[in-house]
Amino acid sequence: MSFLPTQIQRHPTTAKGSSPEYQFWKRYKHPVFIKNYSPVTSIHFASVEPHKYAVTSAMRVQIFAPRTQKVVKTITRFNDVARSGNIRHDGKLLVAGDDSGLIQVFDITSRAVLRSLKEHKQPVHVTKFSPKETTQLLSCSDDSTVKLWDIPSQSSVTTFTDHTDYVRSGVMSNLNPSLILTGSYDSTVRLFDARTGAAEMVMGSAERGQAPVEDVLLFPSDTLALSSSGPILRVWDLVAGGRCLRALSNHQKTITCMAFNGSASRLLTGGLDQMVKVYDVSSYRVVHTMRYSAPLLCLAMSPDDTHIAAGMSDGTLSVRRRNTSEEEAQAAAARKEVARTGDFESMLEKIGEPEYLSQRASTKPKGDPDEAKLAKEHRKKLTEYDKLLKQFKYGEALDAVLVPGTSAVTFFSLLQELVYREGLRTALGGRDDVLLEPVLQMLTKYIADTRWGPLACEVAGVLLGEEHRFVIWGKF
Repeated sequence: MSFLPTQIQRHPTTAKGSSPEYQFWKRYKHPVFIKNYSPVTSIHFASVEPHKYAVTSAMRVQIFAPRTQKVVKTITRFNDVARSGNIRHDGKLLVAGDDSGLIQVFDITSRAVLRSLKEHKQPVHVTKFSPKETTQLLSCSDDSTVKLWDIPSQSSVTTFTDHTDYVRSGVMSNLNPSLILTGSYDSTVRLFDARTGAAEMVMGSAERGQAPVEDVLLFPSDTLALSSSGPILRVWDLVAGGRCLRALSNHQKTITCMAFNGSASRLLTGGLDQMVKVYDVSSYRVVHTMRYSAPLLCLAMSPDDTHIAAGMSDGTLSVRRRNTSEEEAQAAAARKEVARTGDFESMLEKIGEPEYLSQRASTKPKGDPDEAKLAKEHRKKLTEYDKLLKQFKYGEALDAVLVPGTSAVTFFSLLQELVYREGLRTALGGRDDVLLEPVLQMLTKYIADTRWGPLACEVAGVLLGEEHRFVIWGKF
């Protein structure tokens, strides 16, 4: 049997930038700052490519091109401060409310007003198209009402009056357009059903000391909901009747906005503390943090995960862009081809095996299928202390790692190897004060280190004459 050299123990590093998550979010570079005269209160990306986005500020809504960050359309037909510019899922229409209570539907191409909806008595802070029904939209107002509208008839289909204070956030379900999740300044989150016209669930309460609800989100599966109240982020289980699963506090000030990435696997939250936190929704652990120059009022991420746009209280619009890798571009092109042709099997073959691999495999010489090839064994050159261990010279092997320049990991790896071989007492025995000094220096230097502390304590016990049962290093 061949001699096995000493196994050098490797420990995980915590160097900044070592994790793939950190590397991914740091790729959002080249920030573009666009200055507005008033706070940016809403940002919304279109679902269809090229994912133009609407930015609402003061008495106008601007449509930006994501590649150039240039304004392609400006809608200014408002008599008061505009709110919540939202693009329909087909990218053809835009809806926005204003502080007079008026809701207007625009044709993005011509900027013409197609519909004007006037039933709210106070400012309308939320206007959103239904993700399924092209003729329906949602509105939430400071008059504490939530309305579901029919666009062709210019009238509200259902009005919910359960809230008792400003309703500043709302979202419609992607799976069932009849389900509406809203958040209000009465500190409650309510799930409405348009089919019954009533609130099916009420989550949160001002009696429990909860702050006003600033924003709400609904997971694509409709099983979980998110709400932000003050600096607290809460996760609600809708299947369990609205039970609070988590209450997270990672912001120092009020969380004003939330957004999912394209696959809803990451959650972004922005607050008045000028910070954006990125959560992994599987564990709700903060995986990245971004700092901005002013308090954030709105936040959005493009469906293709290439842009992060944030609106701030000082009127600054910040857009961070991530350059896609060649593999991502090829995968996106392949998905488009699959969607266009429907030839899934052939496309999977093309995606699964690169062309250069198939060409290389076809040119490889083929031998006898019954022929067995023996791998050539390369002998690894032994270190000086391994050579001494092979000769059972344990004391000299220990002296070999006590020379200047030897790393701590090598020293403790050899000590553990001596423990395995039951040769530690032999290596330490018969030493005078001069030979013991370098051993004691290493032990006292690293005995408080969590990586080597237990082993250092065991070796110190041997030197003090105590009887200890050695543990296996790395399995304490």
